[in-house]
Amino acid sequence: MIRFDELNAAKYADGLIPVIIQDDRTLAVLMLGYMNREAFDKSVAENRVTFYSRTKQRLWTKGETSGHFLQIVSIAADCDADTLLIRAIPQGPTCHKGTKTCFGDDCPEGFIRELQSVIQQRHRDMPENSYTTALFRKGVNKIAQKVGEEAVETVIEAVAQNREALLYEASDLVYHLLVLLEASGCSIADIERELVKRHS
Repeated sequence: MIRFDELNAAKYADGLIPVIIQDDRTLAVLMLGYMNREAFDKSVAENRVTFYSRTKQRLWTKGETSGHFLQIVSIAADCDADTLLIRAIPQGPTCHKGTKTCFGDDCPEGFIRELQSVIQQRHRDMPENSYTTALFRKGVNKIAQKVGEEAVETVIEAVAQNREALLYEASDLVYHLLVLLEASGCSIADIERELVKRHS
């Protein structure tokens, strides 16, 4: 995968390569860190991100003090094999300032994927007193009926040009659609693949 030795000698005087961390659920970029071969091997072995800290001059497992570890989902090298992209699931805020990312929390993009992961977790655990659990227990037909009802309400508010109500009903529609997708064994990624095929 990554060509540490040759690239380190040719490009990086400090023997480190840049590593981009991306939230696997929301696709938000969480932070940038650096790894040497030892940090990479430790990350792979423990399935959580370990960097080489340039300030501490040692290996540093993200979350070793705060408990906010980064659980690794996948690792990919770029086209030149000199940068890594790690998709991970953060266990708490990523930034030492308490924000979700080191680039701030102001942007809500990607929350639909985070919501999808919550719905998937509800489907696995089926906790009591959960509306989502109640929907799953009613089955696909009832969930589909609820999606239809929310779609009609969304259309009504759109035609009435009531922006606030439209956003409210559209949010209900998206949530129930995510539940229907999960109940049917589908996901946002499946929809994206279908749309890509149509766009090609």
